[in-house]
Amino acid sequence: MTDSVTTRTADTAPPRSSRPAPPVKSASRAFELIDFIAERGSASFVEIVDDLGLPRSSAHGLLQTLVGSGWLAQRHDSKRYTLGLHAWQVGQRYDGHHLLTECAKPIMDALAIETGETVQLARLDGVENVYIAISPSPHPMRLASTVGMRLHAHATGIGKVLLASIDPADAEQRLHSVALPRLTERTVTEVPELMKLIEHARYTGFAVDDEEFIADCRCVAVPVTSERDTGIVSALSITMPKSRTDEGWPYSLYAPLDRAARAIREAMGLAAD
Repeated sequence: MTDSVTTRTADTAPPRSSRPAPPVKSASRAFELIDFIAERGSASFVEIVDDLGLPRSSAHGLLQTLVGSGWLAQRHDSKRYTLGLHAWQVGQRYDGHHLLTECAKPIMDALAIETGETVQLARLDGVENVYIAISPSPHPMRLASTVGMRLHAHATGIGKVLLASIDPADAEQRLHSVALPRLTERTVTEVPELMKLIEHARYTGFAVDDEEFIADCRCVAVPVTSERDTGIVSALSITMPKSRTDEGWPYSLYAPLDRAARAIREAMGLAAD
């Protein structure tokens, strides 16, 4: 007796569903775990299980897999988990905004010297702004931020400008898709009110953070690149303590910011917006 094998041709194959495949749960958990440790710097097994709500057996298996593949490492002394060498290697290969940061950094450094304040360049990821270049203020008292830091877009000036640079329906959907934390008494968390601020930023060409993310801290931001011309939505900001803002704030900073944004676009070979 022999086994018979039936070969299905393309003509008789069942049609594929047009709906996207559901996410693979284990893969989603692995990425969530990597993001969690990247944000923390390091984490213990107990912190991972408690904060991410993972079953202990699943967490143990995921951690073993990620350590074995080099995405994570475990310290011998404390047993805490950190990002591994493979995560660094992959990160070094990413150059999606290399031209943008390369052209922007000298202009940002000059702007930080001109204004005496911290200048930041960020791109949009979901409902967060991710900082990709920073030129710190020369003052001892300044915003403590780092490249790679992710902040809530709804509570920052640069975030509102980034959201104003995408389709309004997309921006609204993104804001509705997550819980928006109230970080200070001035943080706006109601989506309709946020959409008004985003529309205002789209109309005026700039947005502000008036103690909405951190008390006694202000920010003015303008758009730099868009999905249309580079595939990257980015924006530039000046951040400072409230005590160092003048009576003309935020308008007094719009002109130097706008000049810098235009200079970056020119250095990238892009048309003036």
